[in-house]
Amino acid sequence: MSGHQLESIYGIDEAKFIQIRRHLHQYPELSNEEFETTRSIRGWLEEADIRVLDYPLATGIIAEVGGLRPGPVIALRADIDALPIQEETDLDFVSKIPGKMHACGHDFHTASLIGTAYALKAREGELEGTVRLIFQPAEERAKGAKQVIDSGALEGVQAIFGMHNKPDLAVGTVGIKSGPLMAAADGFHVEIEGKGSHAAVPEAGLDPIVTAAHVITALQSIVSRNVSALQSAVISVTLLHSGTAWNVIPDKAVLEGTVRTFDKQVRQQVLERFSQVVEGVMTAFGNSGGVRWIEGPPPVNNDESLAQLGNEAAAAAGLKAVVPVPSPAGEDFAVYQRDIPGLFVFMGTAGTQEWHHPAFTLDEAAIPISIRFFTELAERALKQLGAGGGEQP
Repeated sequence: MSGHQLESIYGIDEAKFIQIRRHLHQYPELSNEEFETTRSIRGWLEEADIRVLDYPLATGIIAEVGGLRPGPVIALRADIDALPIQEETDLDFVSKIPGKMHACGHDFHTASLIGTAYALKAREGELEGTVRLIFQPAEERAKGAKQVIDSGALEGVQAIFGMHNKPDLAVGTVGIKSGPLMAAADGFHVEIEGKGSHAAVPEAGLDPIVTAAHVITALQSIVSRNVSALQSAVISVTLLHSGTAWNVIPDKAVLEGTVRTFDKQVRQQVLERFSQVVEGVMTAFGNSGGVRWIEGPPPVNNDESLAQLGNEAAAAAGLKAVVPVPSPAGEDFAVYQRDIPGLFVFMGTAGTQEWHHPAFTLDEAAIPISIRFFTELAERALKQLGAGGGEQP
């Protein structure tokens, strides 16, 4: 889609939102540190006379468009935080903050939502209800959605929509599916208490490293022997720390990692079995210790009727809708979906690297496409929910 086409439809210029994305990319801020990002978003919204609402959030912005005509309230959400990664791209607008980078494309999400806000503002008199705009902090720490909910910003909202850029999808393609799209992402911290001794006299101690090795091996049997072949799960041990010297058996070993699941029952089953395996192996080797869980977001689980609405909006926007392969990555948009129906989509950005890579890039041609899609989707959602008497789908 050309800038002229976008401007002729919505009365806005796509170049503005590409520049907004580049500004955000140059000045990334980490989770719950997005103070300048928040101020910038507020300024861009106020330029278009978009209402910024007063909610008790330290970072992040809640705004609204519409409300001039009666109807339901829906929400569009973008995440605004960056990652602690040193950028390794050759972009003209490379990050100016050492060790921080928008390596997951949240700058793209934010710029697209600002553009959608402008487009909806240009059509405000025609909106049959209200669109709440959520610029959410701290997605990378899986804390921001809960902060938004606790602030009260989701009250009255009947459906919520969001996206994540997808580097392996072509620009002009949007991935839409009902049901599970992204995984529950739980973390674990395992401590194995042993008894130190001289490495030449292992019988005088309780070696936690040997126990840790057996724990790691045993954990791999959970997915292959406890999860149905028709389901999926991932258990990854990503950290093992123990010992201080080559000739000393240490008294402790620490394991950390993550568990990814798409189904509520599978999630519960895997977490329970995980604890049983760790405790059983430690007992067998005479060690003590335990498991501490770092609860992450549940699976992103898309509402079927909203997914159908998304397909209709994609067709109306001239996009190619595909059924995407679910991603084992986590996304705290799922926290909203515990309270209200939601649709989360993958927007094709033809990137060169996967999320969280220091050379991550995306094709900015996807920005006006995203604006068109979400503007179309918001208007259709208001009409559909309004036709249903404002009830949830």
